[in-house]
Amino acid sequence: MAVQFGYSINKSNTIDMDTAPRAMESYLLLHEPSFARCIGCGCCTATCSSGVFTQLNLRQIQLRIRRGETQGLLPEIQKCMLCGKCQMVCPRGVSTRNVVLSIQRALQLLS
Repeated sequence: MAVQFGYSINKSNTIDMDTAPRAMESYLLLHEPSFARCIGCGCCTATCSSGVFTQLNLRQIQLRIRRGETQGLLPEIQKCMLCGKCQMVCPRGVSTRNVVLSIQRALQLLS
């Protein structure tokens, strides 16, 4: 008989990057190679005009794509106004507008 200590063990949230789905990331790297230069510094998120009014966070979206977590990306990416401020401040020269548009196309094609 198992002893109950009043808590439960949660499922591990560790991500095995070797087995994570890479279809979205591969599509983005093919259609917008500058995506590979992103270091996740957060400058895009800090200057985002939409981020003032919504919870849009391009840094989180980039991280989710690299992890293979594409569920729920479409409503997030649709918050982007494509104003280009994020692209102007990116220290690595990532074409964030094209990344956003490519994510939208990839979600349509890969779903």
